Amino acid sequence: MLNMAEGLDRLGALATSPIMARLGAAFAEAGFELAVVGGPVRDALLGRPTHDLDLTTNARPDDILRIVKPLATATWDIGRAFGTIGAKITGPSGTAEQVEITTYRADSYDGITRKPTVAFGDSLEEDLTRRDFTIGAMALRLPVPALVDPTGGVEDLVAGILRTPGDPDVSFGDDPLRMLRAARFAGQLGFAVAEETLNAMSRLRETIEIVSTERVQAELVKLLGSADPVRGIRILVDTGLMGEILPEVPALRLEIDEHHHHKDVYEHSLTVLQQAIDLEHQRHPGAEPDITLRLAALLHDIGKPATRKLEPGGGVSFHHHDLKGARMSRKRLAALRFDTDTIASVSQLIEQHLRFFGYAEGAWTDSAVRRYVRDAGDELERLHILTRADVTTRNAKKAARLRRAYDDIERRIAELAAQEELDAIRPELDGNQIQEILGIAPGREVGEAYRFLLDLRLDEGPVGPEVAEQRLRDWWAARG
Repeated sequence: MLNMAEGLDRLGALATSPIMARLGAAFAEAGFELAVVGGPVRDALLGRPTHDLDLTTNARPDDILRIVKPLATATWDIGRAFGTIGAKITGPSGTAEQVEITTYRADSYDGITRKPTVAFGDSLEEDLTRRDFTIGAMALRLPVPALVDPTGGVEDLVAGILRTPGDPDVSFGDDPLRMLRAARFAGQLGFAVAEETLNAMSRLRETIEIVSTERVQAELVKLLGSADPVRGIRILVDTGLMGEILPEVPALRLEIDEHHHHKDVYEHSLTVLQQAIDLEHQRHPGAEPDITLRLAALLHDIGKPATRKLEPGGGVSFHHHDLKGARMSRKRLAALRFDTDTIASVSQLIEQHLRFFGYAEGAWTDSAVRRYVRDAGDELERLHILTRADVTTRNAKKAARLRRAYDDIERRIAELAAQEELDAIRPELDGNQIQEILGIAPGREVGEAYRFLLDLRLDEGPVGPEVAEQRLRDWWAARG
């Protein structure tokens, strides 16, 4: 909840901080305006951490560079064509701030691409009204602090509402990426999206195709890393935008007829995502959001629509939806330009997310536990979280039984790991030793022998090199 008095105090502290005061005085002395703009102003009012500072001015790029150079330990002008100069400014105490200072903008768009025709402006108010949302269309003038809010951003902060400064059809028509940013800010700030803004997102959802895949992926990652991604995902699904960028998610809303009943797969998936995030925080407090885990939680059941079968008597089955979902995730994440490691990890987690449930029906042998760990590999901790999060039954006894079963498997994994260095399971003879013992050259038979020894290791634990050699010779002799 925004406390206006405290928020204004924080704005005042920002404006009078040594670095901001120094910059404001330098621009004023040169005859130009300067203001902190956008996210830093919003976050200061909300009491959220403020990171890199964005400022705006009526000075042109050459003037900006001339003014900041005497104050900066470093400058960069990679954004000069868009009016942006970056600088690292050091204060009296030696602390440094990275800032970006941009000339007022009065851009126009052609409606075909999201790249604007860059035009510099002369008015702070005009610059603010062309921004994406009212809560980001506020500025703090320097060096004498004054809040500039031409579109009602403070009122929307108080109400917890996201809306565009002007007509949302025009705003989203100019830059469709703003529609994804609406969902991301909703998840990040816990805000609702104004009805007229939501309606425009629905009307213009297909225009997202002009946004580069890399930009779409980046916004999706930011949403998944937000405090409440479920809120943003619901917005994207309800407006139809998710159907344009990740259609497997809205496809989870399966029709349920009166004769065949099953869990709502869409709602189940969102619950699993939220429970995975909660477990992530519990098990790794203070860690950065695990985007790979969150993707796997969201997508773990995307194979169900394609594998659903209505059984006689009212039952519903989804045989092999884990394997189908793994293949689907690889294809979709590759299309969204995710890196190969993320794609491999997400698809592996989806493929393996059902492995545990057989354990709850009857305790596994040590061999089965070792295989579970071997197959999970580096994804074991994520698989622990995903599997626990996948329990969404309302049957308290069943949920408690599954929780106890997974507590037990984690205990056994820890015990076996302590005994056998389980994290690095490998045969007790390597490929060179296999070739020497059997007198064979590199080839398929060495691989078969290696797998035999690996199975021996998994089934019986460490047996020692001598026993392993004898068992290998026996296996080889039995092959003829």
